[in-house]
Amino acid sequence: MSRGVLAVDRVVAFLLGLALLLGGLAAIAWWAQKLYLVWPAVPPVLRLLALRAAVEAGWWAPTSGVVGVIAIVLGLWWLIAHLPRRGVGTLALPGAGGRGGLRLDPDAAVAAAADVLAQAPGVRSASGSMRDDRGELVALIDATIEPTADLGAVAAAAERVSAELGHVLSLPAARCRVELSVARRGRQLARAG
Repeated sequence: MSRGVLAVDRVVAFLLGLALLLGGLAAIAWWAQKLYLVWPAVPPVLRLLALRAAVEAGWWAPTSGVVGVIAIVLGLWWLIAHLPRRGVGTLALPGAGGRGGLRLDPDAAVAAAADVLAQAPGVRSASGSMRDDRGELVALIDATIEPTADLGAVAAAAERVSAELGHVLSLPAARCRVELSVARRGRQLARAG
């Protein structure tokens, strides 16, 4: 979700909350017959004849249809704007120059780093992908380790892989996160007959 969408969300939520708060306070004050203190022209009884006449007017149906279509379009835009876009496309490498520009597929680089981590002793499997997490690039590597793995050795391997990945990406805004999970059972080794 972009910062613009977040800003629109906050403004709309503030205005809607303010309108609901003021409407609720006005309804309570009108019910308690104290609304005239702030609005002297308030009628003591609501008459809905004007509303009924407006609903029966010829312009009401087309206007309601147009407003409904606009509300549907805005609602769909709002929903689409809130879909999580976690993936990252190709990235321009720094120092690539203005003409030919070198580009990098970050998912392939992170997958290769995960493959390197998977070769470390005690690591059963690893996978990785590049994510856009609130405007920050995060290389996420998920690794499953054996229950008997040396956690210090696995942590050192993860640090080494993270540093190498940072060197390959050469992006100061990129971060690397390695998440380790422990396998429930150790691997069964085949017995020699």
